[in-house]
Amino acid sequence: MVSEPRTAAAQVLVASNRGPVSYSVGKDGELTAKRGGGGLVSGLSAIGDSPEDPAALWVCAALGEGDREAVRRGVGEPGVRMLDIDAGSREGVHAAAYNGIANSVLWFVHHMLYQTPLEPAFGPEFRAQWAAYETYNRAFAEALAAEAAPGASVLVQDYHLTLVPGMLRELRDDVRIGHFSHTPWAPADYFRMLPDDVAEQVLRGMLGADRLGFLTGRWADAFTECCVRLLGGTSGTRIGVHGLGADADFLRERSRRDDVEERMATLREQIGEGRKAIVRVDRTELSKNIVRGMLAYRELLETRPEWRERVVHVAFAYPSRQDLAVYREYTAEVSRVAEEINSTYGTPGWTPVILHVDDDFARSLAAYRLADVALVNPIRDGMNLVAKEVPVVSDEGCALVLSREAGAFEELGEDAIPVNPYDVTATAEALHAGLSMPVGERAERTKRLAAAATALPPAQWFLDQLHALTGDRP
Repeated sequence: MVSEPRTAAAQVLVASNRGPVSYSVGKDGELTAKRGGGGLVSGLSAIGDSPEDPAALWVCAALGEGDREAVRRGVGEPGVRMLDIDAGSREGVHAAAYNGIANSVLWFVHHMLYQTPLEPAFGPEFRAQWAAYETYNRAFAEALAAEAAPGASVLVQDYHLTLVPGMLRELRDDVRIGHFSHTPWAPADYFRMLPDDVAEQVLRGMLGADRLGFLTGRWADAFTECCVRLLGGTSGTRIGVHGLGADADFLRERSRRDDVEERMATLREQIGEGRKAIVRVDRTELSKNIVRGMLAYRELLETRPEWRERVVHVAFAYPSRQDLAVYREYTAEVSRVAEEINSTYGTPGWTPVILHVDDDFARSLAAYRLADVALVNPIRDGMNLVAKEVPVVSDEGCALVLSREAGAFEELGEDAIPVNPYDVTATAEALHAGLSMPVGERAERTKRLAAAATALPPAQWFLDQLHALTGDRP
């Protein structure tokens, strides 16, 4: 069951698994709403006078008990329609679609994370989960069809909703449909790991859109290759690239608040006087490559003993998807390696790795500001905004060690220190190069990195997609 539709039809609609607001239930039974941020929120706000502009609507899933309770009570934020996909006869659909397919299959394919001698094995369990993914996508398509004004523009987001464009097209041929992929797109040979019918269904679902958007030309080209190899072409669907940038105004203002200053003082005390800091800020997502980054730091300390007691690795690894066993195991491995480094190399006055696993945005900004080297070494990443955010707020300039497999490398690679994310030894040498970089060169590189990182801020990123979609279809 879904929440009741609004009386006024929307001219611009966004569809995504996670919405701009979430609810929690207090001990007294009261619902509390928390509004999030990000590029979509900023962009939708730019359409009208406020995020609640009646011409715009955000359709999203109810993710937690607070969200579901809000749907049951008919409570909602203006401009948001939340779908309780697990209500009634659809019990368990969201969990199977989200964890079973989106995060355990599509994410793994696009980030090329499978240990192929053992996985994947697409059998009856997969087929049941795929049916749930179809049902989940259909719920979004039906809600969007019910809410959209004639000729409305619909912007569908990410790998959770790859089937929605095709389903919506069958229901509403009059609307303009866009889809944006926030992840990489797998090369054709890897994408074909999916069962043939499912791979074709994903591509045809996407091609139901008038226009598809990707973060880099590399991901757009990979999608096109998949369509050519599996379907013979893209059927006239237009494809564009929109490299999401950092929100400079927000980051610079937020990074100068008192809570950030307090955390900077704490971090400086933990690092120690006169020491350099190698900083990383990530979720404990398998693709972020945190463990190899720590192994590279350990190799730096082993092969470059002159850095012992002169550098600290400040690693913020915030737990992600802990309902999946492989993510819990990875998070535990991150902590184990950090403890091993500290045990092997630490001294009474020096802790080589400062690891935090509790999410704290103000502390992350504090680390950005004081970093001498930022380590961003994902195995594969659609963009990676950390690589773009650090240069924007850095106090004295920061050397950026950047994986060539991050989408951000397309824009930032010229002024970063590039690394092969699998090469631990080369990453250790890159860390040494970053720590050794002259102050003047580091400052100049940081200025250029910041300019490139903020070339397409979130609101403009969203509006560019909307305007391109409007112009693509008469």
